[in-house]
Amino acid sequence: MIILPAIDLKEGRCVRLEQGLMEKDTIYNDDPAAQARTWQEQGG
Repeated sequence: MIILPAIDLKEGRCVRLEQGLMEKDTIYNDDPAAQARTWQEQGG
């Protein structure tokens, strides 16, 4: 099985949406490219 991480984007930031609602978001990173590089460095 191959698991691929997903980055949800909102206004240029990595976010998680609560129940898919755009107004209920949690920001995890301001730089999506940096987040992707972090996952890659961790073996992703």
